[in-house]
Amino acid sequence: MLSMNLTELAALYGGTLVNPGMGFSAVSIDSRSIKPGDLFVAIEGDNFDGHTFLNNLSDVASGAVVSKYADTLNIPQWVVQDTTKALGDIARYRRDQFLGSLIALTGSSGKTSVKDAIAMILSQTHRVHATSGNLNNHYGVPLTLLEIDQRADIAVIEMGASAVGEIDYLCSVAKPDVALVNNAQSAHIEGFGSLEAIADAKAEIYACLGPAGIAVVNIDQPWVDKWLSIIGDRSYLSFSVSDAAANIFAEDIYDNGDGYFCFKLVITPLDKSACEKSPVTLKIPGRHSVSNSLAAAACAYAVGINIAQIVNGLEQLRDINGRLQQYKISENFKLIDDTYNANLDSFKAAIDVLACAKSHRILVMGDMGELGEQSVAMHQQVGQYAKKSGVNTLYTVGSASQHACAEFGGSHFSDKNTLLMSLVQQVEKFASNGDSLTVLIKGSRSANMEFVVNGLINGDKALC
Repeated sequence: MLSMNLTELAALYGGTLVNPGMGFSAVSIDSRSIKPGDLFVAIEGDNFDGHTFLNNLSDVASGAVVSKYADTLNIPQWVVQDTTKALGDIARYRRDQFLGSLIALTGSSGKTSVKDAIAMILSQTHRVHATSGNLNNHYGVPLTLLEIDQRADIAVIEMGASAVGEIDYLCSVAKPDVALVNNAQSAHIEGFGSLEAIADAKAEIYACLGPAGIAVVNIDQPWVDKWLSIIGDRSYLSFSVSDAAANIFAEDIYDNGDGYFCFKLVITPLDKSACEKSPVTLKIPGRHSVSNSLAAAACAYAVGINIAQIVNGLEQLRDINGRLQQYKISENFKLIDDTYNANLDSFKAAIDVLACAKSHRILVMGDMGELGEQSVAMHQQVGQYAKKSGVNTLYTVGSASQHACAEFGGSHFSDKNTLLMSLVQQVEKFASNGDSLTVLIKGSRSANMEFVVNGLINGDKALC
């Protein structure tokens, strides 16, 4: 990482520097993992305060960023009003030194999958630095930028938001060259108030693009006209699973078996010259994975990657933990773990995968969180959609999920232990009869539905 100095940072961004400013090349906000020579930033949150751990740092850290001067700490201290803002300022300084291209993406669902797909495609020909896991908030994005290797050619940065203005702030730090809104759906609707507000908040990523930036736009989204008005005169690449006029299009989409899709990737350059076509066979499930693949393809194409490299990268992708990850528990029992998170649209996408199973289909549902006053209606919609899609059995747990259960006519349980016991009995019953069974387990992070997954998986688990 690039070496930096507190003296220069204080001169650029203000605050008071106490003791001589020493150089550092890495930043930490966790005193438990800090390494010798790192700069420690004492973040203050609702339930924690990094200043509590300052006395442990004298023999390790090269300096500290604080909002309260610690007279017992014998290392350089940059005293600022807001340490979280200072973290962003340090990351902004690092971003300004990075000479490569930066791709930023946001969306209500699929962000991490698309980020991983972009990184997979680009890594064939470039040195890529990408967000680790889903470190996509006002701490994670700056820390990701601060970890960029000087040898990297391209950075791929995932951005999340639960309120208006958050994407705008993250973009002011990351300064993207290519920007994507994958979609705008009902995730975090409680914090935004409406789907329209979510779409507007996500579009902040387009407003932050410079004149030479390239926007990547999902023209299948109902908000596309507003997004294009925000993009204005900037260049943009469109992608679609339904509109053949898009620059990046999926032709001849079909299910290759058990919810894994194939399609023909069609790329039409911005200058409308002859299009290129190539078949793609995905090894990640779900029809929504086709749209995610197009989003990744468009971002890669925006930085000069050709169609052969795009296809090769897409076909190397595999299941991600907790995101429609499929386990073959026995010859007749398949488990689909989609417990990472949930909103209405991702639930429908997961149900579509379950519906492709050629067996008895059981949906195990935990509550969707952060839906506010729309919670009852959206849980009811999941129950309706599951019934319409041919799901055979619905098990639910959680106060909100009982509304889905009522719509479907399923079985509701007071706790996950009771649900798991009943589910195990069902699995044993099907096994004894020699019948095939597919179980999909899904819910928001707050529902902790991985408890049920872990209860069903034994030591002989095998990924499909």
